[in-house]
Amino acid sequence: MKRPALLLVILAYLAFISLGLPDGVLGVAWPSIRHTFAVPFGYLGMLLAGMAAGFLVSSLSGGQLVERLGIGKLLLVSSSLVAISLFGFTFAATWWQLLIFAVVLGMGGGAIDTGMNSYAAANFNHRQMNWLHASYGVGAMLGPIVMTIVLASGTAWQVGYLLIGALLAGLALCFGLTRRRWREGRPDEPESPESPQPVAMRGLLRRPLVWQSVALFFFYTGLEVTAGNWSFSLFTIERGIAEEVAGMWVGIYWASLTVGRFMFGFISERFSARAILRTSMLTVPVAVLVFWWGGVPLLSFLALALIGFMLAPIYPLMTAQTPNRVGRAAAPHVIGFQVAAAGVSSSILSGLVGVLVNSFGLEVIGPFLLANALILLLLHESILRNDAVQARQAVA
Repeated sequence: MKRPALLLVILAYLAFISLGLPDGVLGVAWPSIRHTFAVPFGYLGMLLAGMAAGFLVSSLSGGQLVERLGIGKLLLVSSSLVAISLFGFTFAATWWQLLIFAVVLGMGGGAIDTGMNSYAAANFNHRQMNWLHASYGVGAMLGPIVMTIVLASGTAWQVGYLLIGALLAGLALCFGLTRRRWREGRPDEPESPESPQPVAMRGLLRRPLVWQSVALFFFYTGLEVTAGNWSFSLFTIERGIAEEVAGMWVGIYWASLTVGRFMFGFISERFSARAILRTSMLTVPVAVLVFWWGGVPLLSFLALALIGFMLAPIYPLMTAQTPNRVGRAAAPHVIGFQVAAAGVSSSILSGLVGVLVNSFGLEVIGPFLLANALILLLLHESILRNDAVQARQAVA
C-alpha cells in the first residue's frame, strides 16, 4: 500500500474534526435549546431524527458522490453544508426551522463520513485509521468545552453554534483551495484506465456477515452517542451536579475517546485488531455498570471517561478490516451501509432514550447503555466466528 501524501492525511483529519464538533456540542446545548423553543426533553430524538435522515441519504449515496465529484469537491460541498446548517441553528426562529437545518447538517456529515472512510480504508494503515477517528474525537471534545464556556459566561447558546459555524466555514475554504490535490484511489498515482467490476448488490446483501457488521455499527454508535448526548442531562437534572462540572466531564468523555484512538493507534501494530477489539468489548459493560450505579459521583465521572476510552478503537478498526472481510471491490458499499447504520442509530437509539426518559426518568440511561454494550459484544463474537469459518474454508 502506497502511503498517502501528508497534505491529504491532514485534510482527512480536518474533515473528521468537522464531523465531531456539532455532535459533541449538542448534548451540552440541548437543555438551553429546549428552553428557547419550549419543547420537551424527548424532542431531542426528533432533532436527531432529522440529522439521521439527511445523514442516511448522503451516506448511502456516498460512493456515487465520490465518483461524480471527487474527494476534494465532496469535502468542499459537504463542509459548506455543515457550516450553513450551523449558522441556521444560530438564527433559527422556530423549532421547525431548526429541524430543517438538522437535516442539512446530517447530509453534510454523512457525505464526509462515507467518502473519507472509504478512502481511508483503502489507503490508511491501522494507526492512521485510529488517528483519523481520533480527529472526530478532537472535534467532539472541543464542542462541549466551547459551549460550556459560552453558557457559563451567561451568553446565549446560539453564540456557541455561531463560533463553530465560523470554524467550519474556514475548513470549507481550505478544502476549496486544495480540492485539486485529491485523486481517486491511490492519492499520488494517476487514475487507472481500467474500471472495477461492478458489485452484485443483491448477492452482497444476502451475506450474513454484511448484516452483522452493519448491526455492530448500529449498536456501537447508539452507545457512543447516547453516552455523549444524555450524560449532561443525567448529571445536572437527576443527580444534581453543577453545569460547569457536568459539562467538563462530558468534554472529558469525548477527550477519552480521542486520547484512546491516539493511544490505540500507537499499539495497533504491536497487538492484533482482534485482541484490541475483544478487550474493549469486554471492558465497556463493566464501566457502564459503574456509571449506572452512580453512588459516588466521581466514580460515575471516571466510568464515563473509561467508556469513551474503551470505545475508541472499535469504529476505526472495524472499518479498517472491512476490505479484508468483504473484498476491496465491495468494501465502499459495505462501508456506506455501516456509516448509514451509524447515522440512523444516532437517531433511533438515542431518540428511543428520549421516549424512555419521558416514561421512566433519566436514570433509565444506565440500563439502556448496558443493553447496547452487551449486544455489541455478542455481535463481535459472532463476526469472529464467521472469520474462523471462512479461514477454515480457505484452507480446505
